Amino acid sequence: MVIAALADQITRGADAVANTLAAPFSDPVIRLGVTGLSRAGKTVFITALVANLMNRGRMPQLVAAASWAIQTAYLQPQPDDTLPRFNYETYLDQLTSPDPSWPDGTRQISELRLSLRVQPTGLLSGLTGPRTVHIDIVDYPGEWLLDLGLLGQTYDAWSAAAIARADGRPEGGVFLGAMKDIDANGPLDEATAKSLSDKFTNHLHASREAGFSDCTPGRFLLPGDLAGSPVLTFAPLGSASGKRGTLGCEFARRFESYKRNVVKPFFRDHFSKIDRQVVLVDVLGAIHAGPPAVEDLRNAMAAILGAFRPGRNAFLSRIFKGWRVEKILFAATKADHLHHTQHGQLTAITEALLCDAKDRADFAGATTAAMSIASLRTTVEETVDYRDGPLNVVRGRLLDNGKQAAFHPGRLPNDPAHLLGPARAGAADWLDDDYAIMRFAPAPLDLKPGDGPPHIRLDKAAQFLIGDRL
Repeated sequence: MVIAALADQITRGADAVANTLAAPFSDPVIRLGVTGLSRAGKTVFITALVANLMNRGRMPQLVAAASWAIQTAYLQPQPDDTLPRFNYETYLDQLTSPDPSWPDGTRQISELRLSLRVQPTGLLSGLTGPRTVHIDIVDYPGEWLLDLGLLGQTYDAWSAAAIARADGRPEGGVFLGAMKDIDANGPLDEATAKSLSDKFTNHLHASREAGFSDCTPGRFLLPGDLAGSPVLTFAPLGSASGKRGTLGCEFARRFESYKRNVVKPFFRDHFSKIDRQVVLVDVLGAIHAGPPAVEDLRNAMAAILGAFRPGRNAFLSRIFKGWRVEKILFAATKADHLHHTQHGQLTAITEALLCDAKDRADFAGATTAAMSIASLRTTVEETVDYRDGPLNVVRGRLLDNGKQAAFHPGRLPNDPAHLLGPARAGAADWLDDDYAIMRFAPAPLDLKPGDGPPHIRLDKAAQFLIGDRL
């Protein structure tokens, strides 16, 4: 086994060297990872980004589009034949049909290759012809993203943290009550193991529905073909015994197997090969859920981003240090749920929320940015008369009943500490304000030729992520 592992590492290393040496003589490729937790809008982001790169009438802040350097854009087969293709055409039809609807969330990893024909600019632009730049977009479930934080944890450490999180969360009491009745040092019984694992899984599902972010292990929420397997049949215990044959020992072994056979292959084969990254965050959803959800989101994102290998992809560093993430964009989604006068506050809150992780990435040499975006704009802005005077609102079609409604979510503070302070202090709710959120449906579109779907700052996000390579 050791020899096989070493041989596998040597083969991968040789492939990396060969690909790096060949890179200067082939078309440039940008591998863009789209990540985020559940309901952050990954599928809509990718669909809207591709649609607006193919029809660039709404992309003035993407310099290559505004200067007409991008001559054409087209989709072609992805380079990895083993991955499902991102179902772009179906998702776009759903978003732009006469009765539009949101596509289903991501349930498996997928990939899409968009190729741009670009005319070089600058002093030598007249001496060279157009070149092709490939953008390989990798989409994967947000639930899997959570697992990257497990790689540096032992079973005992994860178990203690999971038990602490369960206290006070939905279905946490049911799970903790069942756990206390089980002897971790008793003999392994598969029926007992499955019963406790099921209660823990129910607790994770309920917590996610309540707006919490850190609900590991992620595959418990979206198991796929692993459903019912031993690698997903474990749960945290108050204590784990080192004695073979006990429930605690077997749970600890299955936790390590989960990291080795589920998390690490995904990280090695897909996640670690990204060189540009957008991290989508539903900050408004966490604020609406309350201070515990905001603090949980902060901790979850810090743990996730610890798995990145940020830095600059210099020629030699690709060979000797492996591929590193050059640019990371932290994007607070659903900016169309706010009047534009509050977008600055949302961006500031996002920056403060991710301050620790962003500082680590900046220190390692990556270029980072934070902004508020809406991949697909679903609302229009209005000002209405209210009891205290004019009030800025957004109006859109409600997802639940299809009716038009004007909405004001509450005034976000200018100082992010007014939110993050109570969250860090363990407050149960917001004392001075009540932040609401509305679920809007996509609005019917009437697109002109050459225009992609309406958005907020998607062109600015594209300029940050890929503009320097165009």
